Amino acid sequence: MIPATARPADPAPKPSRLGALWPRRLPVIMGILNYTPDSFSDGGRFKSSAEAIAHGVQMAQDGADIIDVGGESTRPGAKPVSADTEMDRVIPVIRDLKRRMPDTLVSVDTCKTQVAKAALDAGADLVNDVTAGSHARMLETISSFGAGIVLMHMRGRPRSMQENTTYRNVTDEVHTFLSLRAHQALEAGLPRDQVWLDPGIGFGKDDQANIRLLADLPDLAALGHAIVIGVSRKSMIARLTSAQVKDRLPGSLAALTPVTTIPQSVVRVHDPRETLQFLEILTVLEEARR
Repeated sequence: MIPATARPADPAPKPSRLGALWPRRLPVIMGILNYTPDSFSDGGRFKSSAEAIAHGVQMAQDGADIIDVGGESTRPGAKPVSADTEMDRVIPVIRDLKRRMPDTLVSVDTCKTQVAKAALDAGADLVNDVTAGSHARMLETISSFGAGIVLMHMRGRPRSMQENTTYRNVTDEVHTFLSLRAHQALEAGLPRDQVWLDPGIGFGKDDQANIRLLADLPDLAALGHAIVIGVSRKSMIARLTSAQVKDRLPGSLAALTPVTTIPQSVVRVHDPRETLQFLEILTVLEEARR
């Protein structure tokens, strides 16, 4: 007989929704939703939060597993905005996306703890942080919500990041930086499957470094975390092919080819429908080759 003072054992923790994304055949698709006036590709596209929300819903219907909502541009040379401005942009969008699509994962693209907390309160599942969780109490805040984080490598800040793009060995430097930040995230209480790593293609790197990082993705994946790749419509494609922003889809898709070499990958894209079709055929061919 169980003594009256005995307490039942706590239930086993449920797997996180982020970790439950794997195993799977295809990479996870993260759709980019920039509700900003100055992002390099789609800045100013949405005149109201309603338009932004409708686009997020459409991306989910087109195959996006995650909708990544941003209210501050991180393009080279971009000027920072206040936390209040950022929250005014992203919180209504996140809240309504979660209301309309409760089973769709939503991330907030921010480096500010105040914005991250408000977004998590509104239902966000993930914080996509270009500064790798460096803002005060960012990691602890995310851990307290049971959410996840994308830790990205960037040298400097968006306004100045392209002023120094020289590395002795870019793969080693990015690997070392992200390994340290991942360890700090784990120390803050985040589970391993909720800590994702992004090498930061185009963030403080020249084309040679970007290409080297894409070729060396297996080295980064060896750290044991999911890898996020964001190459969609980036200026590297223009410099290699002379394509304007609206014409960079083929190059964006070609740059994703290395994701087949890693077991847990997330591709951050503007065009989920086309990306899904590309990845399906690419995966079929890779499976046949094996």
